[in-house]
This record gives sequence, structure tokens and C-alpha cells, in this order.
Amino acid sequence: MLKGILGGLLAAVWAICAVPAMAQEQEQGAAEQLVGGLKFRDGEIAVPEADAHFRLKPEFRYLEKADARRVLEQLWGNPPDDSVLGMIVPAKPTLLEDGSWAVVVTYSDDGYVSDEDAAKIDYDQMLSDMQDGTEQENAARKEAGYGAVDLLGWAVPPRYDSASNKLYWAKELAFDGNPNHTVNYDIRVLGRRGYLSLNAVAGMSELPVVQTGMQQLLTMTEFDAGARYADFDGSTDKVAAYGVAALVGGGLAAKAGLFAKIGLVLAKFWKLLLIGIVGIGVLIKRMFGGNKDQSAAG
Repeated sequence: MLKGILGGLLAAVWAICAVPAMAQEQEQGAAEQLVGGLKFRDGEIAVPEADAHFRLKPEFRYLEKADARRVLEQLWGNPPDDSVLGMIVPAKPTLLEDGSWAVVVTYSDDGYVSDEDAAKIDYDQMLSDMQDGTEQENAARKEAGYGAVDLLGWAVPPRYDSASNKLYWAKELAFDGNPNHTVNYDIRVLGRRGYLSLNAVAGMSELPVVQTGMQQLLTMTEFDAGARYADFDGSTDKVAAYGVAALVGGGLAAKAGLFAKIGLVLAKFWKLLLIGIVGIGVLIKRMFGGNKDQSAAG
């Protein structure tokens, strides 16, 4: 009889342990099936919604809007976001491999962003102001039951190239004291009627790889003829209500929508490293004010 009881207990323990393993296998199978159905493109990629294009080298591939949203929403568990135009994915590692990262592509049609202030920006002071603002917002986030977000510094200091009208920078972030810090790498390409945003999020340990990749993408991203920054017509074209400084300085404080979009890729990153965390995109949106601010950011 004792043997039968022990056998039953062992069977029960095995069943309890087997359920998570089975669920994990099913989830992995579903993920592989989803990725296997994606239609990756390479070479010359048109982005008609932004009057822009990518000339991708073999190191990168592109997912159109529908497939990009499948990755973001179905594979990585983020909320729907119709503002996503596409996704640039390194050929290696693949989406399901460790160390993978991706670049979310969006576009803002707020108008021509003047770069007259670019050479005068004190980025050290801007960082200090952003850190102060983030620290003040943390009190409200904690009170609302959310974790703290700390802006630790520039992972890559901001730089604006006046010849190509391209801006890039990267921030090092810590979420609720997590020892695995996050890097948010941003590119803004200025155009006649707005700007194209390329946003990547990964672990700080991946910074050298991400930085190399994003620098390569700088040269592969352009607006179409007639939509370039140099094509601006002051007598007819709309001018944005902000300059280059706001594109960098508004990331955590003023432009909540921009950070909400960071949550899209951040959800994937955390889900890979911290198994069981789902819906970070929703959390980030709620922490930083939801959808109401997205129209003000890229």
C-alpha cells in the first residue's frame, strides 16, 4: 500500500513539474511557427507613409507593418500600436536567439524641425534636467504602484550631423533597481514634413553590437527626393513647434509617447531575460501617461 501511495505522490509531482515544461514547449513551438511565417525583405525598402526608404545591406532585413506588429503584439505580448510602420531586424542573431534585437520604425508628421538650436545644446545640463524630472516622476509612479525608472546617463552622447540632418543618442536606464541595465538607442532622421524614428532597446551588455548596427543604419536611411530636409519650403510647409533639443530632451519627461514606444521592444527584452514578465508595453504606457501623449512624440 505504501508503495502505491509513494507511486501516486511521485506521479503527482511529475505532473506538476511537467505542466510548465509542456507549456514552455508549446509556447516555443508557437513562436517558431510565427517567425517561420514572417516575410522578411532585404535590399531597397520603400516606406511610403514617411516618403522615405532604406537601402539595407545583407546584415539587415525588414518586416512590413503587418509582420512587425505580429512580432510586437503576438510574439512579444505588447499592446496594439498602429503607429508602427515596420521593423528592421539584424540577420543574426535571429528573433528567437539570445542576444537578438530589433529596430522599431515610426514617423512623425509634426512638420519641419528647425536645427538652429542644435549647435547650442548643452547635453550635460539636459541630462541633469532629465534625471531630475525622472526622479520626481518616480515618486508618483511608486505611489501608483509602479516601479521606479532611473536614467543613469548617456550610453552614447547625443550627436547631430548637420550635413545629413541625422541625430542619434543612447540612454542607459535601470528599471526598479534591476541590476541588468537597459540601453535605449535612438536615431532621428529629419525631413521636410517631419522626422523618421528608429528605436532599439537591448541590454547594456549588447551596446557594442547595437551601436555598430545603428551606426550602419544611419547611412542606409534616407527620405525620398522632394521630402528631404533640404526640400523645405518656408512659404508653404508646416514648421514643428519644437527644435532638435526637444527630440532628445523629451524622451523621459515631456514626450511620454516616445517612451511608450520604447516599451514595445523593451517588453521583448525583459521577456527574454526575466521569464514570466508579460505586457511591459502596457505597464510603460500607464506609467508615462498612456496614449494621449503619443501624437506629440516619435
